[in-house]
Parts: sequence; structure tokens; C-alpha cells
Amino acid sequence: MILCVVGPTAVGKTKLSIALAKIYNGEIINCDSVQVYKGLDVGSAKATKEEKENIVHHLLDIVDVTEDYTIYNYQQDCRLKIKEIKDKGKIPIIVGGSGLYLKAALYNYHFASEEEKDQEFSLTNEELYQKIKEYEPQAQIDCHNRRRLVRMYNKILKNAVCEKEDLKILYDDVIFIGLTTNIDVLYSKIDKRVDGMLIDLVDEVHNFYQKKIRSQSLETAIGYKELYAFFDNLQSFKESVNQIKQNSRNYAKRQYTFFKHQLPVVWFNVNYGNFNQTIEEVVNYVDNNSKNP
Repeated sequence: MILCVVGPTAVGKTKLSIALAKIYNGEIINCDSVQVYKGLDVGSAKATKEEKENIVHHLLDIVDVTEDYTIYNYQQDCRLKIKEIKDKGKIPIIVGGSGLYLKAALYNYHFASEEEKDQEFSLTNEELYQKIKEYEPQAQIDCHNRRRLVRMYNKILKNAVCEKEDLKILYDDVIFIGLTTNIDVLYSKIDKRVDGMLIDLVDEVHNFYQKKIRSQSLETAIGYKELYAFFDNLQSFKESVNQIKQNSRNYAKRQYTFFKHQLPVVWFNVNYGNFNQTIEEVVNYVDNNSKNP
């Protein structure tokens, strides 16, 4: 059995995954495209040592912030971890909101050669931008920068070429659990999370800024790009904070869209007043639908 816990940012995936790992003797595989990077802790809401509760976590803090980490890299790493965990007689629990990473790992995605020459496109800038968002929902890129749009879309195509007409899941017992809540409740939780992390986030981003690090991960991840703009004196601190909140809400919308249309997710409304009830509902569903418990 492989359990996948998905859903929008701030909905409660980490808390559920820890509970499931305890119940099913599982180990957790991160599926967040930002949490793979060392040092991007606060803005990505990476689980703390206390929050992990001694549960083994994989694919966290595995890449330096100056390096690129592609969907192909994740596909290979995640499949390796699934095998390692299963070989130990434990349950892999894949947790995160990066939908395409998850789909690439579990389905028969194929990847093109890096040596293929870049191509031009007849698409408009807006069409290129929307295509990029389909693959990289967190991408923050100027819709008017044609050269960068073309370069980024070429990179995506080289690293995520899918045989869509024959897309099959590679594992025979995967259960997709989605957490959801009322959209106003979610937006409120997102805003409160940003407010709660703000002091530590500013320190985290400023540390990279002082070192003059301007990598793709810092230029695209929500919470980092916006504060870089503040440190560059391009906007006020208040504007940056508001952008972080708005971009996080927009990202949550895109996450919902992807998971609802791209994966066979079964959704559970989170009971924040009694989270144990949500855990019980998920466990009952898993127990009744697993082929190999």
C-alpha cells in the first residue's frame, strides 16, 4: 500500500500524515517542490523536529538552494524511496501539494533528452504563461518577458514529457487522500500562517539576500520572491506581505484544480475542532479500500 496525502497549502496535511504514519507503521516522503531545498524552511512550512514526532521523513533538505532540482530528479528519488520503505516492510506515505511531482513519480511519465534543442512557439505570451502554470503552479514569472517564458517552457518540456495517451499508474495499491475545507476558512488559515511566520521568514530570506544568492528556487518560491522585491526596494514591506498572502491563496486554488482533475483523490473535510474525527474518517476509508493493508 502507498498512501498519498494531498491538498492545498495550510489545510493540515502534515498533521494527518504523522497520525497515519503512527497507525500504519509508515515513513513519510516529502512531495513539496520547495521543501527539498536546504534552508527554505519557514516559507515552505517545513515540518519541525517536534512536528515530525520521530517519524522518518525522506526527500527533505536534499538539495542546495543554488542547485536546480527537476521533476525528473524527484521522479527517480521518490520511486527509490518507495522501494526502500516497502523493502523494510513499512508503508510509504507521500505528502505534499506539488501535484505534478506526485503524478510523475507514480505514473509512467517519460522524459526527453536534455540535449534536445530549444524550440520557438507560436503561442502568445499569455498562452505560454498558462502552459507553464499547468506544470509549475508556483512559478512566478513576468508574462511580458517572452525570452524567459520560452526558456522556461522549453525546460519544462524537456523535463516532463508525458505519454498522455497511455498514462498508467505504476503501483497496484495507491490510495489518494485529499484534505479540504471551506474556502474562506482556508484563506483565513493561510493569512494567519503568513502572519505567524513573518518574523522568522524575514530573517530566513534576508540571510540568503545578504549572501547575494539569486537562484531559481528563491526567485520562484512563494514567500521568498516577494521579500526579495522588498529588499531590492521595489515595493514596501506591506505590499510584499500582501503579495505573499495573495499568491498563497492563488496557489491553493491551482492545487485544488490539479488534484480534482488529474488524480483520483477522495476528499475529506477537515474538522479543525476535533481533528481526531478527521483522522478516524480517513483511517476507516483506508482500511476499507486497501488491497494490501
